[in-house]
Amino acid sequence: MNNKPKINDRTTNQKQSIGRLIMQLNRLERQPKAFGEAGPLTPSEIHTIDAIGREGGVLMSELAQRLAVTKGAVTQLIGRLEAKDLVSRKSHPVDSRATVLSLTGLGMIAFEAHESMNQQFNDLLQEEFSTQEIEIFEKGLEKLIRLMS
Repeated sequence: MNNKPKINDRTTNQKQSIGRLIMQLNRLERQPKAFGEAGPLTPSEIHTIDAIGREGGVLMSELAQRLAVTKGAVTQLIGRLEAKDLVSRKSHPVDSRATVLSLTGLGMIAFEAHESMNQQFNDLLQEEFSTQEIEIFEKGLEKLIRLMS
């Protein structure tokens, strides 16, 4: 008797796994998470803080490109983050049409808390998976993202 899974069973399992992953990611996207003294932030907010924090200062238009969202979406996000005293806007020193974004002290606390959380996740991955498994996982994620784009 052949115990090999049928192709249809394999395809069904893959669809179910991808569906569960997408549902879990959607759930996570809606749930704010506390980042130290900065308080609860949505994933969109903390990833915006992360993108600004990595550069030290970034133009609104560059941030929109980096996050792959519209300038209008960035403007809304920045408005929320300014209201929480996490981000500040300043006019560009040379180009008066451009706005430079930077993190406030509280924004830096959120950025550092996010970095720490990412490091803990990476440590967990390294405990659970071999280096080869992590490389395969990363390649698989890149392909999945490309296919879903």
